[in-house]
Amino acid sequence: MSKTNNFVFKVLLIVAWAIFVGLCIEAGGLLVNFFFSLYRPEFVQNLYQKLDLKKMYEDSKLVFFATYSLILSISILKAYLFYIVIRLMHKMDLSKPFNTFVSHQILQMSYYTLSIGLLGYIANQFAKNLMKHGFVTNNLNQFWADNQAFILMGAVIYIIATIFKKGVDIQNENDLTV
Repeated sequence: MSKTNNFVFKVLLIVAWAIFVGLCIEAGGLLVNFFFSLYRPEFVQNLYQKLDLKKMYEDSKLVFFATYSLILSISILKAYLFYIVIRLMHKMDLSKPFNTFVSHQILQMSYYTLSIGLLGYIANQFAKNLMKHGFVTNNLNQFWADNQAFILMGAVIYIIATIFKKGVDIQNENDLTV
């Protein structure tokens, strides 16, 4: 592998780590907000992203828990997706990338990406339905605004995972014949 490709790969690894850390901070901040909104709702306006759902909590605890569960699930899935990316980048041998581990990791990435997109779509529809019932959900759109991109990206990654799986099969077959 050339020095340029190796350098680009290392830069991408650093970027993946930065995104992973940022997503972990976001998930942790949302988790802290959740507990503060339950036990000390007066502090919510000073917390991470000022996600104040006190009115929703007062109107319907079930709606509050369902909404916050969707927000936390999407946030945690995004962080875990980048954990998989980092694990793949650390263990992947670029001189021989077609192996079972890489194929499995890419397939996992496609599943998690698609899950994030579908969960975001469900959350978006849920929020639209809540608006029809008088709940204010405008400040929540930031958490699932990119659901269509995740669905499309999940499909593309699945296609790549299928190609990698076929590459692994071909490589294993070639190794047996030599």
